[in-house]
Amino acid sequence: MAERPIIQGGMGVGISLSSLAGAVAKEGGIGVISAAHPGYLEPDFDTNTREANLRGLGKHIQRARELSGGGIVGVNIMCAMEGYNDFVKCSVENGADLIISGAGLPADLPALVEGSKVKIAPIVSPPKAARVILKRWDKHYQRTADLVVIEGPKAGGHLGYSPEEVAAHAQTGYDKEILEILDIVKGYEDKYGHAIPVVFAGGVFDHQDIAHFLSLGCAGVQIASRFVVTEECDADFRFKEAYLKARPEDITIVKSPVGMPGRAINNDFIRRTKVERDPITKCWNCLHKCDKSTIPYCITKALINAAKGDLDNALVFCGAEIGRLHQMTTVPKLMKELCR
Repeated sequence: MAERPIIQGGMGVGISLSSLAGAVAKEGGIGVISAAHPGYLEPDFDTNTREANLRGLGKHIQRARELSGGGIVGVNIMCAMEGYNDFVKCSVENGADLIISGAGLPADLPALVEGSKVKIAPIVSPPKAARVILKRWDKHYQRTADLVVIEGPKAGGHLGYSPEEVAAHAQTGYDKEILEILDIVKGYEDKYGHAIPVVFAGGVFDHQDIAHFLSLGCAGVQIASRFVVTEECDADFRFKEAYLKARPEDITIVKSPVGMPGRAINNDFIRRTKVERDPITKCWNCLHKCDKSTIPYCITKALINAAKGDLDNALVFCGAEIGRLHQMTTVPKLMKELCR
């Protein structure tokens, strides 16, 4: 059980690694490492990508646990990743406390962690996704989730909604869907005889937002963008600076090369790749559904450029509220502000 009802969202490539996750866990939240290319700084990343990433993930989990002083450290693993099973196994072997999994439904995650103490949490967007994944885990594995993360339409990065749904929910909010998912989860709480905490993510910015989602019945919230502008965040300072300079009108919904909509800063790279293709000279074979002959740019390269601060050639994913960020802070100060 976390001391504070806050999960730091997993942000990749290279935005939430051990420095950020360890600091959040030390302050009583749940720190989360992104499994999207955690080995991108390893010397053999280009030539030995899978092994470099697994090695990097193991190092970051162990370092985060050391920094946390006994706090809770999780890993966010996208279902769409090649080698998904290997990343789950690596997380288990290196002592992760929690695996959060989305970008698809983690249908067989229970089998991959069987026999370990690792907790598992699916990320769901519409209520239908919650119904499908919990029913499958119950039917095939006779178990349920340890935690459920609802990712709302104001989240950053890849979204589980169409652009039209994002626009519609901007007008109506998402409370109705949250209550529906809470009701679905309640059925499995009753069946299995224990609580299943439900956490809401997407556009959570301040203490008032947290209080609102707790009042609906959520056990906590997941926050990502606010942790970017902390000293502990693993990204290059120029990435953080882009968040601080962004205005509300700079945020846009893009179509990712993997076919999913995503929320990002509308920079020169986004505008350029809408009209011309960015040459792809290297493929890291990182995603199931990615055809390098047709996509406008390599998302791995664009995200690595972002983490390294090469923003002229970068996809800068962000949440809906970054226009409200104006100054750098630290994880202890931010956690204190959010949980005042």
